[in-house]
Amino acid sequence: MNRFIVLGIAAAVLFTANSCAVVQKIDSALDCNGICERYAGCYDKGYDVSACASRCRAAASEKPDFRRKADMCNACLTDRSCVSAFACTSECISVVP
Repeated sequence: MNRFIVLGIAAAVLFTANSCAVVQKIDSALDCNGICERYAGCYDKGYDVSACASRCRAAASEKPDFRRKADMCNACLTDRSCVSAFACTSECISVVP
C-alpha cells in the first residue's frame, strides 16, 4: 500500500512540474506575440512579427530573467495607446529591438 502512495505522490509532483512548464511556455508565447505585434502595429508596419516572436520565445525559454522582462513589458503595454506605450521603454527595451 505504501508503494502506491509514494507512486501517486511522485506522479502528482511530475504532473505539477510539467503543468508549470507548459503554463510558462504559453504565458511566454502570449507575452512575446503581444509585444511583437504591438511593436509592428505602433512603430514599424513592415516588422517581422513571426521572427520577433520566435526570438522572444526562445530567449524566454532559455533565460528566466528574460521571461520576467517580457511579462513586465507586456503588462505595461496592456491597455495603452501607441503614444502612451513610450512609458514602457524601460520595461521593453531589452525585449524588442
